[in-house]
Formats: sequence, structure tokens, C-alpha cells
Amino acid sequence: MFKAVKVLQASIVMVLAGCASAPNVATSQAQSPGTAIHDNPVSAGPASETTTTLAYVAPRAAEAPAIQAGGSINQAKGFTDANGRLLPDIQAYANEVSQTRNVPLNHVTQLLQAAHYNPKVARLMTPSSGRIKRSWVTYRKRYVEPVRINQGVSFWQEHQALLDNTAKRYGVPVSVIVAIIGVETLYGRYTGSFAVLDALATLGFRNPDPNRPERSQLFRDQLADLIELDWKKELDAMNVTGSFAGAMGLPQFMPGSLRRFAADGDQDSRINLHHSVADAVASVARFLRLHGWEPGLPVFAPVIVPADAAKWVDGGLTPNLTWPELQKTGFQARAGHENDAWTRHPVGVIDLLDEPRNLAEYRVATPNFFALTEYNRSYFYATSVAELANILADRMGYGHAF
Repeated sequence: MFKAVKVLQASIVMVLAGCASAPNVATSQAQSPGTAIHDNPVSAGPASETTTTLAYVAPRAAEAPAIQAGGSINQAKGFTDANGRLLPDIQAYANEVSQTRNVPLNHVTQLLQAAHYNPKVARLMTPSSGRIKRSWVTYRKRYVEPVRINQGVSFWQEHQALLDNTAKRYGVPVSVIVAIIGVETLYGRYTGSFAVLDALATLGFRNPDPNRPERSQLFRDQLADLIELDWKKELDAMNVTGSFAGAMGLPQFMPGSLRRFAADGDQDSRINLHHSVADAVASVARFLRLHGWEPGLPVFAPVIVPADAAKWVDGGLTPNLTWPELQKTGFQARAGHENDAWTRHPVGVIDLLDEPRNLAEYRVATPNFFALTEYNRSYFYATSVAELANILADRMGYGHAF
């Protein structure tokens, strides 16, 4: 429920608009060249929104060191000199990428020479000069709306067998998988038309943020991931398109997430997040499992919160409270909910602010909520996915999933 608040609580600001593992997640060494990640399959059969038979999920790849060379300057210019040679800072970056990622220097150089500064990317990523008031009500209306609901039902119906098998394999409900793809790209309708190579080079080398100096470093690391993926022929860096932040395909994976978390859902030994629905849905599910999704738990605990719930909000992305702790301070479990498994897991109290109206809603979030925030570091985003998933599950006859 909404409560009036006098002091606004801090909440999570999105790093990037809609992408799995915005570059806050460290990059890593990939599997062997040209080898897609396979998780052991399970036999097909009827699936429900609550699944218990799970396959082994291959662990994420080891992390790669950050690229130290290169820097970001606030200049609207390209990355080569008049003779087409890489500028000194870009060349230093190329040398380190070649050494740390085991990619031939001439290959790295050719890709960077082909990159172009994109002023639109820089403009879209530049923070607003004034503080924008956050509104959960407005945000929800943007993503939990009739078009995404109706097309989500159609997407679910069209791919039901595939989705059921994926849910059984990973323990992530179909409704959540479908909701994420709906929020990210409207089921593949809007995957982005920006050249990912240009976007990452622009944001890594020509768009410094004085308030977040680490951001350019993160984009340079994502660019290194893209270059490595190209060398291993897992994508075509010269032609791949995505969002202005470099996120790709139906699930909007950054290059680093593609390398570490994507899955070969159709078992063709390649991962294609733009054109393979099987790869996209398996990748979403695998990402969530590797980021803490607990099969069988709700996203939000069925709890009545006390009037002073705000004091338990820390604005973080990790559940660090226990249910017994909260019970002692006035939180009450709602009657009529048989599944109490969430009470044995860490939880967190989160706020959904409507600053223009001076309102806030408080909920008790389980580890599955925080797994959703690994996809996009925003309370609003994770809650929108959960609410869209609930509606889709209800429309498909499963009843509310959470």
C-alpha cells in the first residue's frame, strides 16, 4: 500500500536503461573459442509456474581483469588520426586488449579503426542537468500496460513448449522470463539500431562522467568483450546492433553478459540473441539462476508492513535482514499463504517512491527480487517485471505467480 512520507528515501537509480548486466558487472574470460555454453537438459513434459525438477546449471566463466590502458576525454572526435592510425591512448588500449584477451593485435586494431564517434549515443547517455523526481506510478504505467500484456500472452502461447522446458531446466517461472523480454524489447520489436562497436567506443573513450568516473572504464571493458566475441566468431562486431548503451538482442545483454551468462537454448553450438528465441529465453533464465534466483520463492513476501517500514530501507541490492528480525518490529505475514519457504531466506525492505506526490510504497523483497535487480539495478525495474509476470501468469490461467 502507499503511505505518505515526509522524508524521501533513497532508492536505486538505473545505471543504464534496460539491459542485462549493465556494465556494473565485471567481465570475464570466455569459454573455449567458438564453444557455446550448454546446461544439461531435462526431458520435456508439462510445466507449471512452480517447478522443482532442475538441471545442473554450468557456472559462470572466470572474470577477466579490467583494461587499464586508455581513458575518456570530453571531445566529439573519432579514434584515429588523419592517416587512419589509432590515437596514442586508443593504441595503448588496443595493445592491452590484445595481451589480456589473447586476440591478435591487428584484429583489435582493425575493429577500433572501424569505430566511429556517435554524438547521439553521447547525448543519450549524458545525465540530465537537473534532478528528475522519481515516480513509481509513472514508471509502472510505462511497462505494465495493455500492449505488453497482450503481446506477452501471444509470445507465451507461441513458444509455450520451449518456455515450459526452459522453466523446468532452470527453475525460473515462464512468467518472469516472458516479462523480462517484454520490458526489455517488447518481445523483440525494439532491440536497438545503434552500432554496438560505435556505442561502446564512444562511451568508453569520449563521454566521461565527472560524477561517475568509473563508468567509462566499464564501457571500455565491455568493448574488450565485444572484440573478443568477434575474434571467436560468436558475433560480428562490425555489424551487430543494439541499444545506445551497447545492449543486444531480445534480452538486451551487454557483451560481457553474453560471454558469461548466455545459453545455447536451441543446442546449435552458437548463441544468437537477436534471432533465436530459444537462446534468448534460456539466457534470461540462466542469468537469473547465476545471480541468485531461488526456485519456488516469490519475488515479494506476503507481508503486512508497519507504519515505520521506511527505517528498514537501506537502498541496497542485497537482502540483509531476516524474517524473525522483522517480525519483532511489527511486520506480519499475511494469512492464507501456504508457501513460507521465503521465511528461511534473507529478505530486504524496499521502497517504491512517488516523489511528485510525496508517497512511498514499502514491500518485503526476497532473494528473487534482488536477482531481478542484477538484470537492471533498479527497484522500479524489478517490481515492474514482477507485476507484469503476475498479470501474464494470471492471463495464462496459472493464477498470480507471486
